[in-house]
Amino acid sequence: MSEIIVKTGWKGTLSKIVRKQIFIPLAALFVLVVFNLIADPSFFKITYSTNSQGYPVLSGYLITILDNASELAILAIGMTLVTAASGGQDISVGAAIAIAGSVILRVLCGDNPRPDEMQHSILFAFLVSCVVSMLFGAFNGTLVAYFNIQPMIATLILYTAGRSIAAWINNNRLPIISDPSFGYWGGFFPGCPIPTPIFIAIACIIITFLVLKFTTLKLYTQSVGINANSAKLNGINPRFIKFLTYVIMGLCVAVAGFIKVTRFSTINYSVVALDIEMDAILAVALGGNALSGGKFSMASSILGAYVIQFLTTTLFKFNVSSSALPAYKAVVVIVLVVLSAPTVREKIASTFKRLQSARAKGEVA
Repeated sequence: MSEIIVKTGWKGTLSKIVRKQIFIPLAALFVLVVFNLIADPSFFKITYSTNSQGYPVLSGYLITILDNASELAILAIGMTLVTAASGGQDISVGAAIAIAGSVILRVLCGDNPRPDEMQHSILFAFLVSCVVSMLFGAFNGTLVAYFNIQPMIATLILYTAGRSIAAWINNNRLPIISDPSFGYWGGFFPGCPIPTPIFIAIACIIITFLVLKFTTLKLYTQSVGINANSAKLNGINPRFIKFLTYVIMGLCVAVAGFIKVTRFSTINYSVVALDIEMDAILAVALGGNALSGGKFSMASSILGAYVIQFLTTTLFKFNVSSSALPAYKAVVVIVLVVLSAPTVREKIASTFKRLQSARAKGEVA
């Protein structure tokens, strides 16, 4: 009898884990880890080598995943809040990143696209970029919250015009920053073997969780997403909450744009952050969050972003061409998103529970 109780307790715990929202991205990560362990264990090898500047750095696929997923993880934060509050997605973030990066280069370069010295400090350029990005976020938020335009339609405006605006900011020129200190933020600081974007992403994640824990932002956002009218009756301003989430999205865009432009010390308006908005939306969906709004798990969305980058790096590792990459990714992500749907998770959990009950009865008999 005690053996049955132990087995039942263990299976009950497993059943509870399966019901957790974060289970699907964790399971997807586990599958990718096992696949790479079987296909090529060297995938997880981390080496200590010297980069082109002569600094000792860590390298390997795992470091690449953590590094390249930094922008996506930051965008997943804003996209989760936007989705939860407005029941829609911001498809303009890729174009908005181009604008943010263009603003940074304009402030640093001035009228000279290839200056010998930066015209202003990097911090000042970043702050200007934050203000501009938040203004564009406010523009999207105003259309959604106050004009009741569907989020995808409202953000389609900036999605269409954003890259042209980014090119116009720098008079269609491609500025280049020659100062090596600018590239430290998208690469490595001298003496630090870990890529700087990893630290930036960690800082953004920590700040986000502190804000969600010690403020009412999460409660208000979920309340508005579940039922805006009920939230209004309880003293919450649904329009302002929706507006605020888009402004926060703009801030996330500014940080992601800063990382993007410091990686190369220049910008290509037509391809920078191309289609990154799709990966950000997929990160939210992969995290088990309903794309129609309401309750959300920020941890699941962020983990979803890293899972997507893990998948991308795995496909590149096995020589999948860049043109075929979206097709492979789409198939895998569709399966994961379907499995992450609340109804599917509930059916899996109920099936598991029935099998558990049937087995327990058989053992007792």
